[in-house]
Amino acid sequence: MVRPVGILALQGNFSQHAAMLLHLGYAPIMVRYPKDLEACRALIIPGGESTTMSKQIDRNGLRAPIKDFGKKNPIMGTCAGMILLSNSKNGKNMDPLNIMDFTVDRNAWGRQVYSFTDTLKLHFDKRKQFKGTFIRAPKINQIGKQIKVLAEYNGEPVMLKNSKHLVCSFHPEIGKDTRIHQFFLKNLHD
Repeated sequence: MVRPVGILALQGNFSQHAAMLLHLGYAPIMVRYPKDLEACRALIIPGGESTTMSKQIDRNGLRAPIKDFGKKNPIMGTCAGMILLSNSKNGKNMDPLNIMDFTVDRNAWGRQVYSFTDTLKLHFDKRKQFKGTFIRAPKINQIGKQIKVLAEYNGEPVMLKNSKHLVCSFHPEIGKDTRIHQFFLKNLHD
């Protein structure tokens, strides 16, 4: 039996990730405090507002527990979650967790009014393209040696993986295509 998967539920699109997990047969745990991580075998940090999430992570005492959790367990970050997992420079009121070796520019795919959905290539499943939804999405500008590119849009990387963690510039929880969540959750069975 697979232990429940946590979703950081401080702000952002955690409810659609929860629906995706339920659809795939996993029990989501809404993570708001360090004790919530104890029952989790993996964690998803959703899209939302990275500055607000960073402040709430600190306010709820989650910074060190998430970093410790990430040393042994897989974490998936989407959009704002990608920003938080990066090792980008600290911004005003935004302090990344420095869990993965890559940097991003926030909102680089455009402001809210320029949000879009388009197809992208998944390197781990070339049978059909994935519809990615980009909402104030970060753009990757540097990638460390241990990082693998798993998807591109117009020749630019939009999905990365290291040994156990996964990040997306876009929102894979929007829509009915479960392949990215399944790929991430496969880490729990390997």
